Amino acid sequence: MMTAKEILQVKQRFEIIGSDERLNRAIDVALQVAPTDLSVLISGESGVGKEIFPQIIHQNSPRKHRQYIAVNCGAIPEGTIDSELFGHLKGSFTGALDDRKGYFEVADGGTIFLDEVGELPSPTQARLLRVLESGEFIKVGSSKVQKTNVRVVAATNLNLAEAIQFQKFRQDLYYRLNTVPILIPPLRERPDEDILLLFRKFASDCAEKYQMPAISLEEDARQLLLNYRWPGNIRELKNLTERMSVIERERSLTASELRMYLPNLDMEKLPALINHEQNQKVFHNEREILYQVLFDMKKDVNDLKKLVHDIMSGNIQMSSENSDVYTHPIHSVPPIQEIEAVEESLALNDVEKEMIRRALEKHNGRRKNAATDLKISERTLYRKIKEYDLE
Repeated sequence: MMTAKEILQVKQRFEIIGSDERLNRAIDVALQVAPTDLSVLISGESGVGKEIFPQIIHQNSPRKHRQYIAVNCGAIPEGTIDSELFGHLKGSFTGALDDRKGYFEVADGGTIFLDEVGELPSPTQARLLRVLESGEFIKVGSSKVQKTNVRVVAATNLNLAEAIQFQKFRQDLYYRLNTVPILIPPLRERPDEDILLLFRKFASDCAEKYQMPAISLEEDARQLLLNYRWPGNIRELKNLTERMSVIERERSLTASELRMYLPNLDMEKLPALINHEQNQKVFHNEREILYQVLFDMKKDVNDLKKLVHDIMSGNIQMSSENSDVYTHPIHSVPPIQEIEAVEESLALNDVEKEMIRRALEKHNGRRKNAATDLKISERTLYRKIKEYDLE
């Protein structure tokens, strides 16, 4: 366990603001694991600041004087990611005009940070697993096995356990990466003082950058700031603070002025959250909520089909206090032909296609903004646009 002084020094060096206990614990774990070669998996929602922790680990490790490379796995097209990570030989594919070293070769002796590791395609996951297990890799277009000594730190905002269940992520790779897990808490679960400190820091930085007085919040605005759920976490708070600093003429903002910058998100009214307290189901984004709603509806449809089948086959006899009410025999009950169509319409692919279409319309075709709204990478969005013919 690191001392409070050591943790404070790290916060000052890497400009980490806040006194949240889980945040301090994450820093403590990063410092303790830094001198080792163990793989680390950093988890947390988008925008919580996961990218800082690989730097803490690298700068406090024996590898600090060697190469540190950060790779956004979600931003590299699927067709070239193997080449980016492991390199290629000249002529191995169209456009391969020269031999190229990959990140694992360049970073030999150093550290590689794989951000959005959950976005890696299956073949690349298999290659990464081999590197983690034996330090071996093969360049694209080559048959020669090469060795590398690289420390891997990965990060994800996805639920990898769920991705494994749906066969989107390899279980063996997950256990290799997750040797030491570090969880970064979302902003809404941190103390109120942390949110206010971050706001003042961003306001001060913006004021210094643009040579203007720093904005502040009146009491009602502070309460509104604290009550907001911050789905975009620290990144959203920073963007909002900078936007208000530049646009607003008054330097002290009221709640009504602040409210104009906050989106109208009322997650508590969505159906999947009605029984949140009873079943303790935790949703990390709107997409997970939608999937849960669809699964619940599909289950209801299947239950209804089974009930109709039982009635028509005579397994369930209908009864009434007045025997004259029921006059039609069981076999005359008309078949319900629409159930299959209803079930078909609930296919997740159809829902996903509609969500992507609406996001693109909302942002006038700007794919980067649509991807951010959908909480997926641009590479994944491009692939889905092509798959669903939404060009």
